[in-house]
Amino acid sequence: MREATGEGAAGHADALRLLVGERHVLVGPDLPGRYTQDLWGSDRTGVAGIVVRPGSAEETAMVLRYCHAHGQPVVVQGGMTGLVSGGVPAADEVVLSTERLTALGKVDTVAGTVTAGAGVTLADLQAHVSAHGLMVPIDLASKESATIGGCVATNAGGVNVVGYGMTRQHVRSLQVVLSDGTLLDLSTDLVKDNAGYDLKQLFIGSEGTLGVVTAATIALRPAPRSRTGAFCAVADVQGALRLLNTLRDRMPGSLTSFEVIWADAYAVLDGTGVRLPLPQGHPLYILAECETSRPDDDEVFVSCLEELSDTLVDTAVSTSPADLSAFWRARERIPSEVLRMQPLFGFDVSVPAGSLTACLEGMRTQLRAQWPEVRLLVFGHLGDDNVHIAVATGEKTRERKPDVEHIVYQAVSSYGGSISAEHGIGFEKREYLGYTRSPGEVELMRTLKTALDPGGILNRGRVLPWTADQGEGETR
Repeated sequence: MREATGEGAAGHADALRLLVGERHVLVGPDLPGRYTQDLWGSDRTGVAGIVVRPGSAEETAMVLRYCHAHGQPVVVQGGMTGLVSGGVPAADEVVLSTERLTALGKVDTVAGTVTAGAGVTLADLQAHVSAHGLMVPIDLASKESATIGGCVATNAGGVNVVGYGMTRQHVRSLQVVLSDGTLLDLSTDLVKDNAGYDLKQLFIGSEGTLGVVTAATIALRPAPRSRTGAFCAVADVQGALRLLNTLRDRMPGSLTSFEVIWADAYAVLDGTGVRLPLPQGHPLYILAECETSRPDDDEVFVSCLEELSDTLVDTAVSTSPADLSAFWRARERIPSEVLRMQPLFGFDVSVPAGSLTACLEGMRTQLRAQWPEVRLLVFGHLGDDNVHIAVATGEKTRERKPDVEHIVYQAVSSYGGSISAEHGIGFEKREYLGYTRSPGEVELMRTLKTALDPGGILNRGRVLPWTADQGEGETR
C-alpha cells in the first residue's frame, strides 16, 4: 500500500487531481489546522498529508474507488465540531473533506422537505428554509460550523431533542457512497415505505465508518408563531423533573428545550459580561422553552410556573424575543468558559433522569477519593437524559485521563446510561464501548463494518479497533 505521506504522497496527489481538479487536492505539511484537530480541541492532533475536496457525489465516488483499489485509508471530515477525534487524520490517511458538497435543493413546501449536500452548514440550511415559513428541527450551538453530513453521521442531538428528537427522526432519504465507490440513493418521497430494510438507518450515526454521506433530504416543520421561555432556579433534580413533567402535561407537544445547569457550571459566567438571568447561589438552574402556536399558550405557560411556586426558588420569564435570546446567550456561553479550565476532562453522556442525582453523587465520591479538590461542572439537556460533565481534578497534567474516564463511564454504566449521548464514539471513547454495548452488539457492529468496508479504509480505528496487520496508524 502506498502511503499518504513521503514518496507515495505525490503519486496519490497526482491521481486525485485528475479526479477532482488541481485546486481541490491540498498537500501538507502546512495545511490549515482545521484539517488536523477538532474545532473544540482534543488530546489528538493529526497529520493531514493530503486533503481531497470532491465537488459532487460522483467525484466522491471516484475518489473512494481509487482509494479502495489502492488500499488507501480515508478519513471523512465535515465541520470538525465533534469531541471524539473522529475526523482527526492519522499520518497514513487521505482526508476526504465534504466542504464543497454545498448544493441546496429547492424547498418542497408540499412535502415539507429539502435536500442539502453534506457540506452545507446547519445555519445555512436554517436560513434557506426560514423564508418559506418552515424550520429545521435540528439545532446545535455549533450550527455555524456543523454540517448536514456531520449531523447525519453522528446522529446529532442538540437543544431541541426534547421537542423534535434526534437527527435520525428527520432524515427522509440519503445519498451515500460506499468504500468501493458504489453510489447509492437511499431515497423515497413517501412518508410510509416498508419495502425491505430501511438501509439509510445503517449510515445515520455510523460516524463515516460504513459509507460517506454526500447529501440528505431533511423533513421540515412549520415554524412556530412565537416562543416563550423562563429561566428558573430549583433546589434539586426532583424539582427540575416536576417542572418538566408539568410542562409536558399542560402543554403537550409545545416544549422544545429543557436545559439544566448545576451551580458550579453557572458560576463560570461570573466576570464574562454575559447578562445573568438569575443571581448566583442556587443549586440548579433551568432554561425551559416552549412553542406558542396557540392563542393561549403564553398564559398556560405562566400558569404552569405559578402552580409550581413552592418548587421554583426564583424565576425570570421572557417577555420578548430579546429576553429569550439573552437566556440562551448565558446557556451557550458556558461550554467555552468551561473549556478555559485546563486541564479538563469533558464527557457527553446519557443517564436516566431519575437516577442522575445518585449517579453524580457516586461519581463525585469516587473522584474525590483520588483528587480531593476535584470539581464537577454539569450542564445539559435534562429532558432527554443528556448531560455534559466537565471534570477538573486540580492536577496540572492529563496523564491520569484513563483513571478519570473509567470512574465516569463506570458510574454512568452502573445506572443504565450511555457513554455517548450525541457526539459518537470516534477514537476517544472506543475503548469504553463495552460499558454501553454488549459483546453481541459489538460483534454485530464488526460484522456490518466488514460487510460494507471489507478493506477497512473508511475512518479506520474509529468506533471499533482496526485489528488488521497494517495497524491503525494512530497519532497522539
